[in-house]
Amino acid sequence: MDTTDGTVDPFPIPQVDLRKIPEQFRRQTVEYLGHEWPGTIVVDTKTKHLFKILLGQQAIRYGVGVGRDGFSWSGEAEVGAKQMWPKWNPPAEMVARDPNAAKWANGQPGGPDNPLGARALYLYQSGKDTLFRIHGTNAPKSIGKAMSSGCIRMLNQDVVELYRMTPIGTRVTVLPSDPQQMFEEDEVAAQ
Repeated sequence: MDTTDGTVDPFPIPQVDLRKIPEQFRRQTVEYLGHEWPGTIVVDTKTKHLFKILLGQQAIRYGVGVGRDGFSWSGEAEVGAKQMWPKWNPPAEMVARDPNAAKWANGQPGGPDNPLGARALYLYQSGKDTLFRIHGTNAPKSIGKAMSSGCIRMLNQDVVELYRMTPIGTRVTVLPSDPQQMFEEDEVAAQ
């Protein structure tokens, strides 16, 4: 497949049979009444949806997989880097607790078997990599579930679309699954 910059994708993008994905987690254009600027990405970890904000109070809504209890992340970020078929470098904590990650302690090359899938958007705060990503997945059954180590997982066919329409510098808001957490973080930041 040719990409928008003219390079050829080294692997075919695995197409998921959408009949196997619950309807509420399939890509669709929806009304969006939030106040974010068009182009912004908003991740609602509670409902397990990612919204790419469009003009005219519209958004493209995608189903996502999110961080499981104890591994979720929320906050404001920006897309600091993008990668096609990214290499997976599991953090040391993951290598210590997960035998599958341990065998890739030095990194797993990008490709169809890589857990980061076909594309990754790297989330940065204040110019520093948070180590959290919006990325594809080789486990489509994880969409709509809280089972990642904090990253936002998307179907490969969806993350390819998002990657194409999201430039570096795009604002990303990841909402906490517990709205009270957002108020507690605001109070700490104000002190």
